[in-house]
Amino acid sequence: MELRRGMARLIGGVLSRRAPARLDRTRSDLVVVVSGFDDAEACSTALERGIEDDPVWVVDADAVLRHHLRLPADAVRGVLDIAAQDGYAPTSAPESVADGVVVLRLERVQVLDALHCSQERSRMVGLAQRHGGTALGWEGLQPHAAP
Repeated sequence: MELRRGMARLIGGVLSRRAPARLDRTRSDLVVVVSGFDDAEACSTALERGIEDDPVWVVDADAVLRHHLRLPADAVRGVLDIAAQDGYAPTSAPESVADGVVVLRLERVQVLDALHCSQERSRMVGLAQRHGGTALGWEGLQPHAAP
């Protein structure tokens, strides 16, 4: 009996120290705090800009990393299937921009840093190219912080 209570206290203590809940990517108060739509600009440079601009990027906080991909409409299902394996979900239905061409926005929650942002950017470039498309750029979104 005493062993059970001790285990319950131990487990309860561990559970109460869990990490805070992940950011909900569907929150209505998310704003773009950093973006990169220039292929020649490093993610580190874009992130540095995010610290200086308003709204300010909060470095150690969760963010929604959103990629914009221009794809043939018939490639969307395959891209969604592959991206889902890495935790990406579409923001909405693809936006038609030309006959048979759409813009698909994929996003997931993560802490942004230069290394991982660059890796994900490269991953999306490769994914889009393998399906006959291009990666247009990326954005980082966080809740709007009051001044």
